Amino acid sequence: MVETTAIIVLAAGLSTRFSAGNKLLADFRGRPLADHIAGIIEPMPFAAKFAVCPADVPALGKLFERRGFAILANPDNAAGQATSLRLGVDAANRAGAGAVLICLADMPFVTRDHLQALLTRMGRGTANHVASIAHQGAPMPPAIFGRDHFPALLQSAGDRGARDLLRSAERLVVPARQLADCDTPEDFAAFSA
Repeated sequence: MVETTAIIVLAAGLSTRFSAGNKLLADFRGRPLADHIAGIIEPMPFAAKFAVCPADVPALGKLFERRGFAILANPDNAAGQATSLRLGVDAANRAGAGAVLICLADMPFVTRDHLQALLTRMGRGTANHVASIAHQGAPMPPAIFGRDHFPALLQSAGDRGARDLLRSAERLVVPARQLADCDTPEDFAAFSA
């Protein structure tokens, strides 16, 4: 399944709750935060690897390029996460992907095993299948969507992204810590300990 799936890392957030600079370039356990997810994905043989980055943060794009990603610059990232989602899904659609696996760049504890488990679930499904990671609450990224969902993903708006589609997702339950995202300096301090 991995060979027919495009992976999209959403990395164009505004880092509004971080004190200075782009949080994805901030040091987390000895390397930039975004490099954690990029390093997990790098050896996996996806059909295509896309990172959606802010148009005005070239260093972030270079980080992902070094890991084998094609960079999709988002000049409209202030309009919400859906702008990045649409850019990524459009690129995956043009690349002929049978599914898209969506990850967030600020989740450093996602593992290759989790991504592989999502791919396995999609392999048992169809083009209209959706699977995501969850702890006890609502499903969330990383999440995988079959090709039949591309039109809906391309219509997403604002910061809701694919939340409506995720309601029907098959859930892969993982420990809460593995779903942690780093948004604030306090998060960086707590999770680095």
